Amino acid sequence: MTYVALTPLDLALAAALLVVNGVISWAFRLGLERSLAISAVRMVVQLALIGLVLKFIFAQSSPLWTLLLALVMVGAAGFEVVSRQHRRIKGWRAFGFSSATLLFIGMVITGLGVGVIIGPDPWYAPRYILPILGMVLGNTMTAMSLVLDTFSETANRERAAIEARLALGANRLEALSGVLHVSLRTGMMPILNSMATTGIVALPGMMTGQILAGVAPVEAAKYQVLIMFLIASATALGSFFGGIGAVMLLTDARHRLRLDRINAPK
Repeated sequence: MTYVALTPLDLALAAALLVVNGVISWAFRLGLERSLAISAVRMVVQLALIGLVLKFIFAQSSPLWTLLLALVMVGAAGFEVVSRQHRRIKGWRAFGFSSATLLFIGMVITGLGVGVIIGPDPWYAPRYILPILGMVLGNTMTAMSLVLDTFSETANRERAAIEARLALGANRLEALSGVLHVSLRTGMMPILNSMATTGIVALPGMMTGQILAGVAPVEAAKYQVLIMFLIASATALGSFFGGIGAVMLLTDARHRLRLDRINAPK
């Protein structure tokens, strides 16, 4: 069994389904028609370009090309973490922190999944490393975005209570423990919901893609289990580091709350 190739007409028919989104936006006066069109075009262009790039990298099988694309992916993910915030942290520190965290988690989790568990030959095979790294980064990015956004919003809302705890002698971790708790729960909730419903409510993208490509369903399920465990651990690490980083970014060495480091809401 082989996969069924899609023609440009097939993709055009699928794109026509976006009319439903446009109609809902127009009917409820959401004003999302332009954003929807731009996002759709951006997605198609990005996927077309990455398809060509991956075709080239897969043909080279060079660790240097694989590393270069991995760094580009990490940088783009770090930028998205910062840009998604309703209240952005000023300066370059948030981007630097996000990118460094994503790089560390991506290397550790992808290295474990590919180099230790799957063990392809060669170990740096881009057709294994890059797709798994992409899934790890995508989910970690989402978790960190949720944690940072929830943290800044909650800290701003509970500013008086936090400063009162600091004034009474609590250190920054103690004063912000409640905010950190809420933020970590928010960051980890999507993967918990995903694991609880995977296989019953939804067939995940990787498993669906392998099945459509002709892989036996049982083998596809094995890979999906592996990916879900990798993503879950990456999400937990991203949430943890994101929460601790938010504490450090929004306080100083004298344990003062520094909400002046946050820009006004977008």
